[in-house]
Amino acid sequence: MDLGLKGKTAVVSGSTAGIGFAIAATLAAEGAKVVVNGRTEARVSAALAQIRQRVKNADLRGVHADLGTSAGVEMLVKQVPEADILVNNLGIFEVKAFAEISDADWLRLFEVNVLSGVRLARHYLPCMLKRNWGRIIFISSESAQHIPVEMIHYGMTKTAQVSIARGLAESVAGSGVTVNAILAGPTASEGAGQFVERMAKEQGVTRAEIEKQFFARVRPTSLLKRFETPEEVAAVVAFVAGTPAVTINGAAVRAEGGVVRSIF
Repeated sequence: MDLGLKGKTAVVSGSTAGIGFAIAATLAAEGAKVVVNGRTEARVSAALAQIRQRVKNADLRGVHADLGTSAGVEMLVKQVPEADILVNNLGIFEVKAFAEISDADWLRLFEVNVLSGVRLARHYLPCMLKRNWGRIIFISSESAQHIPVEMIHYGMTKTAQVSIARGLAESVAGSGVTVNAILAGPTASEGAGQFVERMAKEQGVTRAEIEKQFFARVRPTSLLKRFETPEEVAAVVAFVAGTPAVTINGAAVRAEGGVVRSIF
């Protein structure tokens, strides 16, 4: 299927590793002009080199900026003033009991996970409406509905992304711009991999055993029974970003391996 992405400019926040990197590589393979973002020049340069190894003739540009701050967003949009596709992938998480989550923790996760996407969407939406074509995609999580008790503040940010996506979609109804959230499931991203590795060392077991324990105890409703790969999530994102997916709008698209049991 031709997704109609050739020549489209796509900005993918937090795209030097994990899901963001896979999304950037997948969109580049579809012919999009992809802006890769990370906090450091070294990380961005390394990601660009890796994508170019995977995707021949990839049309790429790198911008290093910390999009978890308003100054970082300003830095990026000055260098990339317009975009056809915005993928708000940047996100952080931490495992912490509710009583131990400080005000600073709540604010930090909200600014990085939520406000980064709000600020970018606020900038790029007008040019999308002017061209009457655009895609804004928030990389949310099954945690938006299946709130993790071990990191409630993270779940809050994922729910917020779904709300923002729906509200934005309704605000541009009837236009050629769509806004959606992707509910990714537990994914073998860089952060999750480090967490699993740390738990395996602490317990003196293999990574495979930690993964098995996780889905038996923490996410028992999963139908996939394993961590998703970043590429599996990226494939869904690429489709939703494509021209044929115009009817998917204002949706929380579930790509979470069946963790969420509700059928609607």
